[in-house]
Amino acid sequence: MRLRRGPDSVLAEAGGQWHPIAGDLLDLLPAAPAGREAAIDRDRTVEPLSGGLPFTPRSLRAFSIYPAHIEQSGRVLAKRFFPKPAGVAIGAFEGATRRTFPALKPKLAQPAMYVGNHTATPADGDVVAWPSHTEFLDYELELGFVLAREVRDASAAEGEAAIGGFFVVNDWSARDVQADEYRHGMFGPAVKSKSFATSIGPVVVTADELLGRAASLRGAIRVNGATWSETSTAGAAFTLGELVAYASRGETLGPGDVFATGTLPGGSGLELDRWIQPGDVVELELEAVGTLTNTVGPLASS
Repeated sequence: MRLRRGPDSVLAEAGGQWHPIAGDLLDLLPAAPAGREAAIDRDRTVEPLSGGLPFTPRSLRAFSIYPAHIEQSGRVLAKRFFPKPAGVAIGAFEGATRRTFPALKPKLAQPAMYVGNHTATPADGDVVAWPSHTEFLDYELELGFVLAREVRDASAAEGEAAIGGFFVVNDWSARDVQADEYRHGMFGPAVKSKSFATSIGPVVVTADELLGRAASLRGAIRVNGATWSETSTAGAAFTLGELVAYASRGETLGPGDVFATGTLPGGSGLELDRWIQPGDVVELELEAVGTLTNTVGPLASS
């Protein structure tokens, strides 16, 4: 089932149209499929769609679980933002050996995670302000999901069962700032390369419909209508249930807590060494989930 926020109620898609149903979106996510269908049938009036987020995030946890993305993004970060000898050494080693430079190989003994800014979540159609502290703004296509039930110290199976629905995420990044943070630690003490904006798509697809194929969804990135790359959710080092289990160690999570799985391989401009500019329209798409579109704002004064 596909759900989104309407002007006065939650809307659900059925028969190619959007219909109002009673209740809060987060409250509807754990409901049985038959119950959701029955709710739609009670009222067939179509209401106009509205902008804004499909729900209010209670918290935001962003992961990085795709080795292919980590490796390639590290390669370009070193080439473009690190002192020149670093890029030269990587290029020389990989050119001579046809093997990945050892320092670029991700060490994912456990999921890499940071707690983001859940109050800085632009919606579909919003203009994303260019942060004053970066010259290299970048997009990241990620699969997002929201919890629908409370968990603490969960197993992977319990973590998976707590997932309520899925949506598209754009985890915007300041790449020059990120490179500087990497030189001082994994994400840096304040994560200023990430905390300014994380866009959330307008549609939530319920877990009963999507969870079984969440690891094989096709994705695409378009900038000003031109396709920059195509990708998929395949190749993650951890399952979604393992992400919830890790995040719930020693703390209670619950409905409204948002997870972003990390950038899909090839899902960022960094990996292409191709950079968005002010005024660009960035559209991210995930199969069966939908699209998320934002316009990049003008350069900010530092």
